[in-house]
Amino acid sequence: MAITSAPLIRTYRASDREAVIMLWSACGLLRPWNNPDRDIDRKLAHDADGLIVAELDGRVIGSVMAGYDGHRGWVN
Repeated sequence: MAITSAPLIRTYRASDREAVIMLWSACGLLRPWNNPDRDIDRKLAHDADGLIVAELDGRVIGSVMAGYDGHRGWVN
């Protein structure tokens, strides 16, 4: 399947939750000791703009969770 348009990069929306968790699962990113719903809730409470999704044709195809602790920044 050829990509004919560029993905839309935007901040996370509440309606993205299921798709983001399914994406994380498909990529092998989920761990039994980390509840993905709680991970999303913590990120939204602390730095909602740091949770970003890539959307193509109305589907979430990627996610980025950025962080900064005052000294270091990182991207997950």
